[in-house]
Amino acid sequence: MSNQQDESKRSVFLKSLFCGVVGAFIWGIVGTISYFFAFSEVSHASFILRSFFAGSWTEGITGELISLGILTLLGAVPALVYYLFMKKLHGMMPGIMFGIGLWVLVFIIMNPLFYFVPTFYELSSDTIVTTICLFILYGVFVGYTISYEYHDRRIETNDVQKEA
Repeated sequence: MSNQQDESKRSVFLKSLFCGVVGAFIWGIVGTISYFFAFSEVSHASFILRSFFAGSWTEGITGELISLGILTLLGAVPALVYYLFMKKLHGMMPGIMFGIGLWVLVFIIMNPLFYFVPTFYELSSDTIVTTICLFILYGVFVGYTISYEYHDRRIETNDVQKEA
């Protein structure tokens, strides 16, 4: 494998991780706004802080900002999963399915870890719709970006090889 191909793969990998971090930050902010405007009864602080730590510092804007920072860093994990298993897929549908899968993982499968978060059956319909939409938006953002970058680099690499 040529040095340029190694560099191209590394570049796509790093951009994928960065994409996950940026996506988590953007949609995390939207999630925080939706919580403060009562579109959702679940906040990032509910998941990240209040389920594991007690104290008044976990409530309000301080808890949300700390949780947003943690969420932003954790955003690289789903992006890594998408990069490893789904980067070759085209279109918006893989991102939508990825977002729905993440939602199911967090709100149904991993829910027992988050004692401060109500179970699926206790969530309001507003919370379910809002959070599913946020997860879908994150999935499409990550999926489209990673797939586009992967295919763009692949075409670039093939064009360079044809010229040589």
